[in-house]
Amino acid sequence: MTKKIAVLAGDGIGQEIMDQAIKVLKAMNLDLTFEEGLVGGVAYAATGHPLPEKTLKLAKESDAVLFGAVGDFKYDHLERSLRPEQAILGLRKALGLFVNLRPAICYPELTNASTLKPEVVSGLDLLIVRELTGDVYFGKPRGRRQCPDGPFEGALEGFDTMRYSVPEIERIAHVAFKAAMGRSKHLTSVDKANVLETSQVWRDVMTRISKEYPEVEFDQMYVDNAAMQLVRAPKKLDVLVTGNLFGDILSDEAAMLTGSIGMLASAALNDRKQGLYEPSHGSAPDIAGKNIANPIAQILSAAMMLRYSLDMPEKALQIENAVKKVLAQGYRTVDIWSEGCKKVSCSEMGDAVKAAL
Repeated sequence: MTKKIAVLAGDGIGQEIMDQAIKVLKAMNLDLTFEEGLVGGVAYAATGHPLPEKTLKLAKESDAVLFGAVGDFKYDHLERSLRPEQAILGLRKALGLFVNLRPAICYPELTNASTLKPEVVSGLDLLIVRELTGDVYFGKPRGRRQCPDGPFEGALEGFDTMRYSVPEIERIAHVAFKAAMGRSKHLTSVDKANVLETSQVWRDVMTRISKEYPEVEFDQMYVDNAAMQLVRAPKKLDVLVTGNLFGDILSDEAAMLTGSIGMLASAALNDRKQGLYEPSHGSAPDIAGKNIANPIAQILSAAMMLRYSLDMPEKALQIENAVKKVLAQGYRTVDIWSEGCKKVSCSEMGDAVKAAL
C-alpha cells in the first residue's frame, strides 16, 4: 500500500538537505508518494502565516511528515505567533506529537570531531526521550503584564506556566521504559524535583510506573547534574526521559558530544505512529544556498521515518549502514572535516550515501 509523505523543507538549508534525503529514499524504490508544502518563513512570505491551513491539512492526511528546518533572522521582528518557529510548535500540537526521540551516536570515524576527549565519547550511543506537548512551551496562563507586587511592582514582566498532568507523564513514561527494554534496560528520569512542584509530580509518577518494568534499572537525576554528567561521563547513561524544556536543552548538549549537530536525526510521534521527522539542527541561514550543509541528519531522519511510522526497519537499517559506510570511506562535509578526509558538498554527500546503498 502506497504511503503518503508530506515534505516540508522550510527555510535556510532546509531545501538543500531535504533534496538529499528524498534522493536517497527514491533510490530505494519504495512505495512512497511525496507531496511538498510550505512551512516557516517561506510560508509566511507566501501566505502571511508560517503554518498555512493547506500545509496543516497535508500533514494531517499523510502517513508521516519529513521536515527540514525553519527560521530566519529577517523574521525576528514579527510578533511571536507569526515567526517561522511557531510552525513546528503548531504541527506538534495539531498532530498530537507528544514524544520526541533523539538518539546521540558518536560514530568511530568522528570521535576526534567531538570537543571532548576521545575516551569520553568513543562508543557513545544514548537516546533522549523528550515529552513534547506540555511544560512551559504550552502551559497557560502566559503573557506580559504589569508586575502586581514586590519590589518591582508596576514594571513590565513576562510569565510562562510550567505544568504537567499525571496522564501526560504516564504516557511518556511508558514510551521511555519500552525504549529502555529494547536497549540496555537502563532508564534515567531527569527533573528538578528539589525546586519545582511540577517536577515532584513528574518524579512521583515515574517512580510508580517503574514498578511495572522490574527488568529496567531505573534512576532519577536533577537536570543540572544531568547536564554535567553528559559532558563528564555520557557513556554511563543510556536512555534519558525528561520534560519539554529540559529535553530541548539536554538533547542539543548531547548532540555536540558526537562532533556535529549536523549528524543527529529526531522523531516526534503520536499514539497512532504518525510522526514528524527532522534533523536536530536549525535552518543555518548563514550558509544557505552554498551547498555546504551536512545532509546526514536529514537522511537519518528519513531512516527513522521508515522504522517508526512505515514499519520498514530493514530499509531504515540499509540507510544507516550506508551512512556508516560513507563515513568509513572518509567522506566529510565541512562541519566534520579533518585533515586526510575527502571534503564534499551537501549534494555530493547525498550522492555518496545513495551510491553506498
